[in-house]
Amino acid sequence: MAKFKIIHQKELCIGCGACAAINPADWVMEGDKSHLVDSQKEKGENGEQEFRFIDDSKYKQNQEAADACPVPCIFVKKIE
Repeated sequence: MAKFKIIHQKELCIGCGACAAINPADWVMEGDKSHLVDSQKEKGENGEQEFRFIDDSKYKQNQEAADACPVPCIFVKKIE
């Protein structure tokens, strides 16, 4: 059962690749921006964004990817 939602505000991404280097199972580089593997798209505050639901087993590595991002464009939110 999914307990977290990863949100990637791709419009803000500067393409540094930190997320893909830390967690290549869930993040890849796609052109000059990073991409959340197996994600869906939705409208967000800063244009179109990617999202994906994960469980506890993927939380740590995705939070590390979000923490390493030099711009705030990756968020891992707990689902109530």
